[in-house]
Amino acid sequence: MSGAPTAFEEITARIAGLGDWRGETLARLRALILAADPTIVETVKWRKPTNPAGVPVWERGGILCTGETYRDKVKLTFPRGSALADPTGLLNAGAGVRRAIDIREGDQIDAAAFTDLIRQAIEANARG
Repeated sequence: MSGAPTAFEEITARIAGLGDWRGETLARLRALILAADPTIVETVKWRKPTNPAGVPVWERGGILCTGETYRDKVKLTFPRGSALADPTGLLNAGAGVRRAIDIREGDQIDAAAFTDLIRQAIEANARG
């Protein structure tokens, strides 16, 4: 008998279960997140009756970003998004301290700019 699935396995299953552009988008962004720093940890948080699968979360010294899927978009939320330099304008949603990237079908994400945001989020967490 095997134990409970790991966060990696749960997130992989969730992506596969989407079976559309949202899964492909989240998988691509997940790969960029994990490639940005080998010490990033994946977790799943905020399970509730309306969302029993919870929310995929990437952490290093605190939450870097969360990845949620909706009918019409993939949303990556950065809890310290207002502290991140975003010269290419990837952070297109949210207000106050939290900022997010809403990706709709057909949107292209600048991989280098996204990776830079992840690395900045790591630095922001390290600063406290």
